Amino acid sequence: MEFEDILYEVRNGAAWITINRPEKLNSFRGQTCDELIKALNKAGYDRNVGVVVLAGAGDRAFCTGGDQSAHNGNYDGRGTIGLPMEELHTAIRDVPKPVIARVQGYAIGGGNVLCTICDLTICSEKAQFGQAGPKMGSVDPGYGTAFLARVVGEKKAREIWYLCRRYSGAEAVTMGLANICVPHDQLDAEVQKWCDEICEKSPTAIAIAKRSFNVDTAHQSGIAGLGMYALKLFYDTEESREGVNALKEKRKPEFRKYAK
Repeated sequence: MEFEDILYEVRNGAAWITINRPEKLNSFRGQTCDELIKALNKAGYDRNVGVVVLAGAGDRAFCTGGDQSAHNGNYDGRGTIGLPMEELHTAIRDVPKPVIARVQGYAIGGGNVLCTICDLTICSEKAQFGQAGPKMGSVDPGYGTAFLARVVGEKKAREIWYLCRRYSGAEAVTMGLANICVPHDQLDAEVQKWCDEICEKSPTAIAIAKRSFNVDTAHQSGIAGLGMYALKLFYDTEESREGVNALKEKRKPEFRKYAK
């Protein structure tokens, strides 16, 4: 299976799936999402794989969400908004193996959502977490909001989305968004340590545990599906387009003049 936007490698029983677009801060376009879904399914049902690591190439970013250069009302791929986000998020939750987010830099916007959904998150001291949707005329109407509230608590989730602040790796651990924060040069060794410990355990027991953990939030998939249709309609408004236009023009957006 060949990929263009990602790298796929199995190391000591762990499948490393790396978004390989460092020049774009590992933002994802339609093709990236499709390749991630294929790679997750490949790893998830490979008997030689005990755990999946989701990573970003380079030192600057884990993932910064949707590629704004591929966004003009809709993104450039398939799916309700031009990105098969519901399918990608479901793939992370449904593969019967733990998925670890390895965060070495920016985990912003849709990248922050990926960290939220992954079973575990291990980050370096250079990591920065946060949301950007309302700054860009966008939002994640599914797991990125509803499940985030389950992970970090209702009040903190609202703060993250309403204010769009940045949070350090240590702060992410404190709020429950990450499991551990380590020195940057120890990140890969720490990720491998966790992978090795998981691979020693019963794969069937872990698969059952993962399904069990996900049962009480399974309804959020339906919320996401409906929400993406609302988001598509929002993307067709001048208010939403103002976010992308302001970014391209390197200015502060003026959303309120378009709000109805």
